[in-house]
Amino acid sequence: METKNQLSRSSIQGSRRRDSFKDSALGLVSTLSFPAIVGTADMMLKSAGVHLVGYEKIGSGHCTAIVRGGIADVRLAVESGVQTAEQFGQLVSSLVIPRPFPNLDVVLPITNRLTQVMADGNYSRLSNQAIGLVETRGFPAMVGACDAMLKAADVHLASYEKIGAGLCTAIIRGSVANVAVAVEAGMYEAERIGELNAVMVIPRPLDELEQTLPVASCWVEERQPLNIPLNLKEQIVEAEAVELPDLAKLPVRVKEELWNDE
Repeated sequence: METKNQLSRSSIQGSRRRDSFKDSALGLVSTLSFPAIVGTADMMLKSAGVHLVGYEKIGSGHCTAIVRGGIADVRLAVESGVQTAEQFGQLVSSLVIPRPFPNLDVVLPITNRLTQVMADGNYSRLSNQAIGLVETRGFPAMVGACDAMLKAADVHLASYEKIGAGLCTAIIRGSVANVAVAVEAGMYEAERIGELNAVMVIPRPLDELEQTLPVASCWVEERQPLNIPLNLKEQIVEAEAVELPDLAKLPVRVKEELWNDE
């Protein structure tokens, strides 16, 4: 009986999921830079009522943002994303697929991610924070940029991303002002060491953008000093002043009682 109920519930959920995807569209925008695709995805989310499914990185610097939603919303979001990517000079291609076949949803990493996004809450730990991205060509330039950013402002290094072709991106978080100052310092250091490819500052990212970035899984909290209300030096002096009894002079009543019992 329980098995039948479980099967019926799963079939109902599957039918609801298919109904929610039936009149939706799939939108893709591809760039040649990770900061550019993050900025493009941010603009797509803010320009229309779409869900950010995630990113697809296929090497050689190619990154694709995938969104899902109503057909009109997806068309508007992709149009905004294309304009943003063109402003960065990193646009590769774009695509809108109205009502994709279920087979496409099953093969591509789309349905599971979208279902998770729709089920999650709206709370964002980074709602009052900004995200900064500095992309370099070469790992030493990125490490130097990270060091310069951490020393220039009160920011935390959250993670870094590699997309091939020697491109790697440092991701930092902090207040908007601190992130802006840090990114500027990181730019100069990256250019001094190697090659700077792209930069991006995203103030107050939306929830879905946060969930798709590795910055969401690295939440660095400040460690507070431990205040002990004790003077350890005085305690040690007091302990040394205590006189311990001479164990040799103690009575041995326990041993005598044991002997009498025997």
